[in-house]
Amino acid sequence: MNTHSSRPGKTASQKIGLILGLLLFTIFLFLDLEPGNPVVTRMAAVAVLMATWWITDAIPLAATALLPMILYPLLGILKANSTAPIYFNSTIFLFMGGFIIALTMEKWNLHKRIALWIIRVVGGGPARIVLGFMIAAAFLSMWISNTATAIMMLPIGMAIVYEMETKFSAAQTHNFTVALMLGIAYACSVGGLSTIVGTPPNLSFVRIFEITFPQAGSISFGQWIVLGLPLGVSLLVIIWVLLTKVFFRTPAFLKIDRSVVENQYKALGHMSYEEKAVGAVFGITALLWVFRVKLQIGALSIPGWSQILPFPEMIDDGSVALFMSTVLFLIPTRSAEASSATLTDADVITRLPWNIVLLFGGGFALAKGFQVTGLAALIGAKFSTLAGISPYLMVLVICASITFLTELTSNTATTEMILPILASVAVAMQINPLILMIPATVSASCAFMMPVATPPNAIVFGSGRIRISEMAKVGLWINLIGVLVISGVFFLIGTALFSIDLSSMPAWANFAGQGR
Repeated sequence: MNTHSSRPGKTASQKIGLILGLLLFTIFLFLDLEPGNPVVTRMAAVAVLMATWWITDAIPLAATALLPMILYPLLGILKANSTAPIYFNSTIFLFMGGFIIALTMEKWNLHKRIALWIIRVVGGGPARIVLGFMIAAAFLSMWISNTATAIMMLPIGMAIVYEMETKFSAAQTHNFTVALMLGIAYACSVGGLSTIVGTPPNLSFVRIFEITFPQAGSISFGQWIVLGLPLGVSLLVIIWVLLTKVFFRTPAFLKIDRSVVENQYKALGHMSYEEKAVGAVFGITALLWVFRVKLQIGALSIPGWSQILPFPEMIDDGSVALFMSTVLFLIPTRSAEASSATLTDADVITRLPWNIVLLFGGGFALAKGFQVTGLAALIGAKFSTLAGISPYLMVLVICASITFLTELTSNTATTEMILPILASVAVAMQINPLILMIPATVSASCAFMMPVATPPNAIVFGSGRIRISEMAKVGLWINLIGVLVISGVFFLIGTALFSIDLSSMPAWANFAGQGR
């Protein structure tokens, strides 16, 4: 903030990033990365500009995401009418449909009822109360925005904190308070990585993978949850143990009065018709997503319901999301106090996070530019010396790098910058690109050290009950353990789930012949 003016201005890092991005863009335009193919150099210039502005937040992330619409036609990379459709596709509809269902859950307070019910069932002593909050936050974040989950969970948690501080002193209850606040924040992040719709990086990966390797087939919701759920549960348990048994152990004499949660649950009253209807739509949607296509896990095969349809190959998870969210506009309400005639109305459209939609589009356009110009193939060629390096080592390095990078940068923007590059590196290493792309995507949601790393971290830090040093201390250990857990679970489950042969590259993972 300028001390001589009340007007908000750019920070020093934003100003530097703005100038640096333009400078690097100009320099790259005068390079010749691939003689005889100048469009590769021009694409690299756009990529460097977008990466610099995304990392430094020089201008709003969504505004940077629009640069391909301006620069691709100007630089002869891709026509404007070919670039525009990249921004809006089935993955975007999956995000929108899921978000409409989530916002409708919030409208009728179903998410709060679910959270309080879980806390009542799991809660007991201080450590179990923390576990109850973490399970509730993680489950809700699998389906709705982790920011919305954190905002909703925080006041419930603070009500218990206030009650504890009334009976005991703030100093005596400090460890419990910190464990509870950090448990809520971290569970929101961990829950989100468990499903495709849980966090934007997962959706970015699904679409960028489709763009980069169109012959590979899509990653389905069901496939992802088979990998993401065990990973999320593993991290949740580890984080809970670290918070309540290692770093912030609660003194034995502290007893929690569960009446705070009981009273809040009773205040909700009986479950309304509208809550039941929304809950039914939500449950059916989840089942339709999970079991849409056949799930093959080793010898176990679960058939998909889409196979009974006349054109199963034309249905995807986005179709399911749109169909079920549209149902919410058709089911009438019964409450005399309802603000709309149906479970949801036109207001929900205005509440969709259009800035995230644009950010998705920018990442998809970036990936398409890498593909059509040949920049992906060039990057792969430059990394050809990596062939023969252990994929286990590469995954560990990538997970650690992205985990700590996203402590300071947008996880969605970071994912969209790095995935096209990792795809090229994997091809150069002659390994399945999923080996690098999936762990990188998951790692982008696992930043636990800094308040600025994720919205849930910032929200609980705003409670005023946590010191940065406390978050950084436990967050560092969770980051490091998370790298090992992500790598281990991926190689244990992911390789079988996605039929990955660690010693060879699949036929679809080839940039040859891909062009405009």
